[in-house]
Amino acid sequence: MEKRKLGKSNLEVSAIGLGCMGMSHGYGPAADTPEMISLLRTAVESGVTFFDTAEVYGPFENEKLVGEGLAPFRGRVVIATKFGIKMEGGQQVADSRPEQIKKSAEGSLRRLGVDAIDLYYQHRVDPQVQIEDVAGTVKGLIQEGKVKHFGLSEAGVQTVRRAHAVQPVTAVQSEYSLWWRRPEEELLPALDELGIGFVPFSPLGKRSPGCWPGSRGSCASPAPRSGSAWTRTSEPPRSH
Repeated sequence: MEKRKLGKSNLEVSAIGLGCMGMSHGYGPAADTPEMISLLRTAVESGVTFFDTAEVYGPFENEKLVGEGLAPFRGRVVIATKFGIKMEGGQQVADSRPEQIKKSAEGSLRRLGVDAIDLYYQHRVDPQVQIEDVAGTVKGLIQEGKVKHFGLSEAGVQTVRRAHAVQPVTAVQSEYSLWWRRPEEELLPALDELGIGFVPFSPLGKRSPGCWPGSRGSCASPAPRSGSAWTRTSEPPRSH
């Protein structure tokens, strides 16, 4: 398996990573735990060193699964997880308040069974919280040794630039496939300029009927704590 470094960071990962969400979330009932643990370990034996999860997957259960499955490979694999979405009343709600980020980090560390999170993404931009405050909070977690690298998921170019100015961003994760090429327009050139790695999710395509580029509904990001919903490509307004 080829290895790559994400951007200008020293974070080296396998060229192909394994997204673990579907093992316990998003695509029907959770799969059999022993079978998924076997799958995770087979992936490592096949050369995969990059694994992706999030606290909202399950919620929480996917992190526990990944932590258990990869426990024998500590120091040999990179685990990325995410903060910034929580469940309220059965709905996904954006919440990247500093106190919530810190709480999420402690929970992820415990469930994954690690001393530090290798790559910690903001799952979705929270329009109620300035990105500088988010980046500053993660910077503090890095200084405390609880997080190694900072990432963003589905963030617009200006949001990336603002975050990167506070705490260097190691990687941006966004949907990218033959069906969804929008990152090529502005995001990829900006990441190349800034020296930030790009991690595509659903590279083989991720669409359901009626959910195509330019559509709304099921394609929209989780609703913020208050106010109107926003689509994944929009930039939240910057308050003064």
